[in-house]
Amino acid sequence: MAPITEIDIKKQVFVKNAHLNNLKHIDVLIPKNKLIVITGVSGSGKSSLAFDTIYAEGQRRYVESLSSYARQFLGKLEKPKVDDIKGLAPSIAIQQKVISSNPRSTVGTSTEIYDYMKLLFARIGRTFSPVSGEEVKKDSVSDVIDFIKSAKKDTSFLLTAPLEYDIENFIENLNILKLAGFTRLEVNGNVAGIEDLESFGFTPEKGMIINLVIDRFSYEDDESFLQRLADSIQMAFYEGRGYCSLKNIETGDKKDFSNKFELDGLEFLEPNVHFFSFNNPYGACPTCEGYGKVIGIDEDLVIPNKALSVFEDAVASWKGETMSEWKKDFIKKAKDFPIHKPYHQLTKEQKNYLWKGDGKSTFPSLNNFFAMLEENLYKIQYRVMLSRYRGKTLCPTCEGLRLREETTWVKIDGHNIQSMIELPLDELLPMISNLKLSDHDKEVAKRLLYEITTRLEFLLKVGLGYLTLNRTSNTLSGGESQRINLATSLGSSLVGSIYILDEPSIGLHSRDTENLIGVLKNLRDLGNTVIVVEHDEDVMRAADYIIDIGPEAGYLGGELVFAGDYKELKNADTLTSKYLTGRLEIKVPEKRRKAKEFIHIKGARSNNLKNIDVDVPLESLVVISGVSGSGKSTLMKEILTNDIQIQLGMGGKKGDYDSVEFP
Repeated sequence: MAPITEIDIKKQVFVKNAHLNNLKHIDVLIPKNKLIVITGVSGSGKSSLAFDTIYAEGQRRYVESLSSYARQFLGKLEKPKVDDIKGLAPSIAIQQKVISSNPRSTVGTSTEIYDYMKLLFARIGRTFSPVSGEEVKKDSVSDVIDFIKSAKKDTSFLLTAPLEYDIENFIENLNILKLAGFTRLEVNGNVAGIEDLESFGFTPEKGMIINLVIDRFSYEDDESFLQRLADSIQMAFYEGRGYCSLKNIETGDKKDFSNKFELDGLEFLEPNVHFFSFNNPYGACPTCEGYGKVIGIDEDLVIPNKALSVFEDAVASWKGETMSEWKKDFIKKAKDFPIHKPYHQLTKEQKNYLWKGDGKSTFPSLNNFFAMLEENLYKIQYRVMLSRYRGKTLCPTCEGLRLREETTWVKIDGHNIQSMIELPLDELLPMISNLKLSDHDKEVAKRLLYEITTRLEFLLKVGLGYLTLNRTSNTLSGGESQRINLATSLGSSLVGSIYILDEPSIGLHSRDTENLIGVLKNLRDLGNTVIVVEHDEDVMRAADYIIDIGPEAGYLGGELVFAGDYKELKNADTLTSKYLTGRLEIKVPEKRRKAKEFIHIKGARSNNLKNIDVDVPLESLVVISGVSGSGKSTLMKEILTNDIQIQLGMGGKKGDYDSVEFP
C-alpha cells in the first residue's frame, strides 16, 4: 500500500488502523467512484469495516456538522474504533431490513411513486359520473362566452339566474331586488317588470319557476362589450348561487350553466392531491380510515378449508346441533346455489350470495348469522363463538384499497388510481407508458410521467416487477426492502456519495442478479462510490475493486488478505480465490437420501401460486428455487408454516389452498 503522503483524497478513501470487533488494526485504501466488493468468510469482519466503521464515521461527521440545536435531537454518536478516515464522502447504508413497520407505509409511498401518481391524477384526472358515465365539468365565465360566440351573428340572448323566493314575503323580496338595481323577472318563461308585478299585486304559486333577468344582449365583437358581458355572467353566477341560464330569445332554446362540480343531481369533490391520499382524512376510506383492514369476521376463520362445499360443512360456524340449523335453512332456501361445489370454485356472485343472501334480514346468510350473534352478546356462549371468527379482514367498503369510493370516479384514459396501484409493477409500467393523452395533458404531466416511469424501471431492474404499489412495507422481506431502497436511491439521483449495501443479491435468481449489477453500475456512473458486502461470484466479477477480509472467521479473521481487481484475486492465496478458481470446492454427495414420507400440499393458490400440488419430502435437505416473485416464500411461509402453526394452536392466518396433509 502506498504511503499516506501519496494518497489523493479526491480519488481515494483511506481507512487507517481500523480495529473494531474482529478487525486487526488494518489499513484499507478504497478508490472513489467505483463499484467495490468487500468479501470474505462469514464473521471475518466485512460488516465491521463497511457499516460499523466507514458508514458509522460518515454519519458521525454529518451529525457533527449540524448546529448544536439540531444535535440535541439526534443524540451523540460514538466514534468508531479507527484512527482516521481520509477522503470520506457522505455515506448512505442500505441494509437488509424491513423499511417500516407502519401499516400505512406501502411500496408506492416508500418509493415516492404514489406521491407522483397523486399529483398526476390531481392535475389531469377527469371525473366521471357513476350514474351516466358522463364527464363531470363545471362551467366558467369563459365557457358561457364561448357558447355565445358559437351562436349565429346578431342572435339575441336573455341571461337569467334562478331566484329563490318566499311566497309569503314575495313583495319584500321584490323590494330588495329593486334596491340592488334589478328591474325584470322571468316568470314561467315570460319576462315582466318588477314594478308591474308589484302594481298587479302578483303572488307566485307553489312550484312556479321564477328567474332573475340579469342582462339582455346581442353578441358584439368589442372589448368593452366583452368586459360588460363577463361582469354580467359573473353576477348571474353569484345571484343564482352557482347557476345561470342563457335563453335564445328568437327560438326559446335554453342552455343551463353551473360553476358547481356536479352532474346527474350529484355534487362531486374536485380532485386534488389530498383527495388521493389515504394518509389524509379527505381521501381515506371512512370505514378503515386508510388502513385497508378492519376488525371483523375473518373469511379464513369462517371457512378454513376452502376445498369443501357448503354441504360438506365448509362453514365452520355452522357446525354443531344448534348452529347446523342455519346450514339446513340455507340449503332449503338457496336458489340455484351449488351446495356441492367447493368454496374456492364458487364465483364472486355465489360467494356474495352465501355471505349476504338476498338482502333480507330473515335470509340465513353468513352476515345475518353473525348479526344474530352480535344481538345476543349478553350470552357468554355467543361472545365466545363470535371471538373465534374475528380478525383483521379486508375493509368491506374499499376492499383493501384504502381510498374513498369517489376516487374511482376520477380517471386517466379509462384507468382510476385504485386499479393502477393493484397492478403488478411489470404491468403498470407499460400501462403508464402508453396512456393516451391530449397535447395539453401531455405537457402538464410530462415531468410527473418521467418520474413515475423511471422509478418503475429501476424497480423492475432490481427484480421487483411482481410487487404492487399497494403492498404494505411491513410484509416485504429484508432483501425486497433493500432493493426498494436501492431503486429509490437511484431515482433520487444523488451524486458524490458513498453507498454501502449488505448482500443485495441474496435471494435473487441468476437472471435477476444481472439486472441488479446493472443498477449498481448505474449508481456508480452517477458519480457515487458503491461498496457492496457480497459473496456472489457474478457481482464480484463485475466489481472494479475487491477487498477480501480473512483469512477465516472470528479471531482468526479481521485481516486484509487481498485488495485488487477480479483477475488479480484469482491468483491470490485466499479462501475466496481458491473456491472461485476451483482449487477448493463443496463436494456433491454421490448418493441422495430417498424420502419415505411427504407433506402433501394441495391446491395452493395464495398470491402468485396457480392451484399447484407439491409434495415436500421429510427428513431431507429440501431446496425451493425459482426466479424472484415466483411464489417460493408464499408456498413455505403463507401456506406450510401457517398451516403448521394453526394445527399446533399457535395462531397463524390460513392461506388460500385446499389442504396440507401430514403423514
